[in-house]
Amino acid sequence: MADSIGIALLAAGKGTRLKVDIAKPLLPMLGQVMMDFVVESIEGFLSEFSLKGHIGAVVGHQKEKVEQALSKYSNVSTAWQKEQKGTADALKSYFNDTHEAWNKDYTLVICADTPLITSQLLIELYNRLKADSTMNAVCATFETEDPTGYGRIVRADKGFKIVEHKDADEKTREIKEVNSGLYLIKTSYIKEHLDSIGSNNASNEFYLTDLFKEGENVYPVLFKDAVAFSGVNTLVQWQEVQKELQQRKLESLMLEGVFVHDLNSTYVDWSVQVGSGSEIYAGVSLLGSTKIADNVVIENNSFIKNSTVSSGAKILAMSHLEEAEVGSNAAIGPYARLRPKAQIGEESKIGNFVEIKKAILHKGVKVSHLSYVGDAEIGSESNIGCGFITCNYDGANKHKTNIGSGTFIGSDVQAIAPVNIGDKAFVAAGSTITNDVPDGGFAIARQKQATKPDMAKRFLKTKKDS
Repeated sequence: MADSIGIALLAAGKGTRLKVDIAKPLLPMLGQVMMDFVVESIEGFLSEFSLKGHIGAVVGHQKEKVEQALSKYSNVSTAWQKEQKGTADALKSYFNDTHEAWNKDYTLVICADTPLITSQLLIELYNRLKADSTMNAVCATFETEDPTGYGRIVRADKGFKIVEHKDADEKTREIKEVNSGLYLIKTSYIKEHLDSIGSNNASNEFYLTDLFKEGENVYPVLFKDAVAFSGVNTLVQWQEVQKELQQRKLESLMLEGVFVHDLNSTYVDWSVQVGSGSEIYAGVSLLGSTKIADNVVIENNSFIKNSTVSSGAKILAMSHLEEAEVGSNAAIGPYARLRPKAQIGEESKIGNFVEIKKAILHKGVKVSHLSYVGDAEIGSESNIGCGFITCNYDGANKHKTNIGSGTFIGSDVQAIAPVNIGDKAFVAAGSTITNDVPDGGFAIARQKQATKPDMAKRFLKTKKDS
């Protein structure tokens, strides 16, 4: 039978040193909040061993906001630490408010501000505890050249203790092995010792580290990768951690066959998907729920958010897409903007300084230059000339323009919506279309040209002699 495990996710911190009005677990990070990375690692660990696990998040500062952020997870409940009295007090809150917590075989204690901890690290910690049936608890540790602020690991022939920096003497402060704040403990051992923890220390707090004692079957597990335990207490540390996560994301894309041309200037949110053979050039930002299919080219300084780009498409330099859909082998840009609900059909072309909003363009449509298409639908293989505008707003309401298939729209045309232009129609350049044009119809709406011989000299200006 698989072990059962309870997870105490410590997420009550205020993060005073951050100097922002955001609860520390909710710091934005690659399109998610920081504690999402911790929850994902926990879920991966549980899945690896088919463990029966439940996460009890201990909340405090901005309680309601943290609870809201966790509501998307089906296996997470919350416990309330009413006052910040230390980590042992937080664990008491976890057991008080989390159903069945005392009945779990093991309890994992993990901090919500350690987003670099991976499932593999949790797996290794679990394996170390399971390797010896007499072992009651393990603590993940690492070594650092500057251990200031960390609890020191004082090893003994049996067991060990953790001495907090404030409580350490000079000799103890020389120890380089430090506490990560990540523990895996037999729940029965916690039940035996938790209530005996006092607050006789420099901070007058209840330290969970007091569970670890010399003479007990508790052991430190030293990990070589200190970066994995990086916490976030300042925005400088937040940036450093986010940079490491970004590196992991980009490297994972490259291992899946994505060409990332410049790691230093490319930004990709954690949830973004990119297919094999695609190329991402310098300065590109891919955000939110964006999905890029195989063999897509995204040129320099393009911005794509919550959008879908199908295989073989090209997003040329400086283009901006938000909540848009791009069909296979379409070309967007350079300097194009696709606003929400823009749907660009396969093999279509959206050229430079073209803006599309809430419009459906079917297969092979070409809008090549300096045009605005909003609240519209354009049929397949139609060609839209330079300077075309759908006049969709009457000052109060939006109206739709419909253009059929195989239609030619000349340069500098305005379509005053609502208006319908049929299949295989032709609209002459410079026209303002206010009435429907039938299938196969030709429309022209412009003033008759008047030409006056020899009159130009009345209007041409010449420089006066100084």
